Amino acid sequence: MGKSIRKYAPSHPEYTFTYTDFEDLDITDFEQLKKYLFAHQFDVLINCAAYTAVDKAEEEKDKAQLLNVTATEYLARLTNEFNIFLIHISTDFIFDGRKKLSYTEEEKPTPLSIYGKTKADGEKMVLEHGGNAIILRTSWLYSEFGSNFMKTIIRLANERDSLNIINDQYGTPTYASDLANCILKILPTMKQIMGVEIFNYSNEGETSWFGFAKAIVEMQEISCRIYPIPTRDYPLPAQRPAYSVLNKEKVKSEFGIAIPKWEESLRKCLNDL
Repeated sequence: MGKSIRKYAPSHPEYTFTYTDFEDLDITDFEQLKKYLFAHQFDVLINCAAYTAVDKAEEEKDKAQLLNVTATEYLARLTNEFNIFLIHISTDFIFDGRKKLSYTEEEKPTPLSIYGKTKADGEKMVLEHGGNAIILRTSWLYSEFGSNFMKTIIRLANERDSLNIINDQYGTPTYASDLANCILKILPTMKQIMGVEIFNYSNEGETSWFGFAKAIVEMQEISCRIYPIPTRDYPLPAQRPAYSVLNKEKVKSEFGIAIPKWEESLRKCLNDL
């Protein structure tokens, strides 16, 4: 996510960006974070950091708690103290997926996994301790950077003749570049936000992991065959929501954002890749 923002930052010369990673700044160290924010006097902090290994989180609960909850609390408290606007990235996995309508910003989190619970608790930290802030929920994030579902499917499809992919979990793939551009569009209007506001952002449309994988393989023209299977045939440590499509009407009306369809953005990402 951070690399995607960095990709488009040059087209916004009105802003000066500073990028950090854990080698430069440990956001789980309150005193180090406080000194860093005091020294730099930022106007906005965009928190792209998270523990996102959904299955490993079931075993590494303390690590997920530290990064997704404790660090988020520190960021919320300190951005409030220093009057810095906070943009915090959250996830569709805070929901249990038992409904069949898209989730609005008013829905109460009902997480199924440790990852989902810690991300929901991270939202609570922003709501309880933050000053002026946005919680931006997204889903099924992928990009040309790092490790993600899209890149994993490309690698496996080039190694194997066939793949079995879950076909009863539905959501919306989101190209990180589109989310980055959404954030950059929000920046000029952030002073209109008083207190903490929640917004949803994903690409338009919905599909299953099978549908997502099939589209990736077809667009890449890989000869690997993709077969649909139910969740019960591929048990994993962490339970996922069966349906986690996000409603984007609020972010579209508030900021005048046009959101591309997921297929269109996937094709763009594959071309960039």
